[in-house]
Amino acid sequence: MSSSLSFKNIRNVWLLVILLAGCSGYSAAQTDVYPQRAVRIVVPVSAGGSTDKIARLIAEKLSSTWGQTVVVENITGAGGAIGAAQVSRAKPDGYTLVLHSDAIVLNTILIKNPPYTAEDLTGVMRLVVNPQVLVSNPEFQAKTFKDYVEFAKANPGKLTLALPTSGGIAHIAHEVLANAADIKVNYIPYKGGAPAALDTMAGHVNATVITLAAVTEQIKAGKLRALAVTTNYRSPVFPDVPTMAESGYPAVNIESWQGILAPKGTPVAILEKINKDITEIVRDPANIKQIEALGFSVSTNTVPEMQIMLRDLRKKYAETIMQAGIVQQ
Repeated sequence: MSSSLSFKNIRNVWLLVILLAGCSGYSAAQTDVYPQRAVRIVVPVSAGGSTDKIARLIAEKLSSTWGQTVVVENITGAGGAIGAAQVSRAKPDGYTLVLHSDAIVLNTILIKNPPYTAEDLTGVMRLVVNPQVLVSNPEFQAKTFKDYVEFAKANPGKLTLALPTSGGIAHIAHEVLANAADIKVNYIPYKGGAPAALDTMAGHVNATVITLAAVTEQIKAGKLRALAVTTNYRSPVFPDVPTMAESGYPAVNIESWQGILAPKGTPVAILEKINKDITEIVRDPANIKQIEALGFSVSTNTVPEMQIMLRDLRKKYAETIMQAGIVQQ
């Protein structure tokens, strides 16, 4: 009896070895043949912006690397949730991807009935990072970040601050500052960064917190005054602009990012190939120059690191949103 069981166990082990070897070969084969047709990258913002430009740069280079067409499709609406939801429902074969930002995490927390969940998409890689930046109308009396905080303290609720969206990463960044500095401002939500920046330039509001890449040209042109960035490092584009951390508020360390995600269930071998090939593209010195000109810094990570990052950010954002009392939409 025992010898029969022994033989049976040995046979089962060999069957498992053969099965695993077959799976390994299958994964390798998937990588070898992928992609065999056009790949679509969904971008949840309008064409022409900095995020869209990065997506098109990557698509162009990937088309050359893969010998297949890589197309960018702009699907806007609901703070990027519509585009992300469409990708979450796509076949998990690597042929439909989304280039998204921190909003892909925030939407699952802030929208009451989100069209996708945190589990519906899997992280492929982070591409770039950049700070949020506090900018003011050049005529606003607060000429420095210190002036800004002092004005807000002396005039609770009177300082008007445009938000690109209620509950977005800019809102969260300023809430962290408001808690640390014990200040109150009058938040005015907008439907996007462009109108928030335009009203700040026009003087309809005193200031806004916005992704640095979105207002790089306006700052350079003197249409907006950069007071401080929200990361714990200065931007290479504006090295003279201080960080909020070095100005006495180390709790403010909020970094915006753009990254690639795919539908849940996409084979790991394909995720790894996409990660490897895009990493080579964004680390090319000529491409780095183009990306940095848009206000971003290249900052890639691995597939496992991206998935851990998404998990940790969800926890961090949820805690800040709860403390700030930001309501679901």
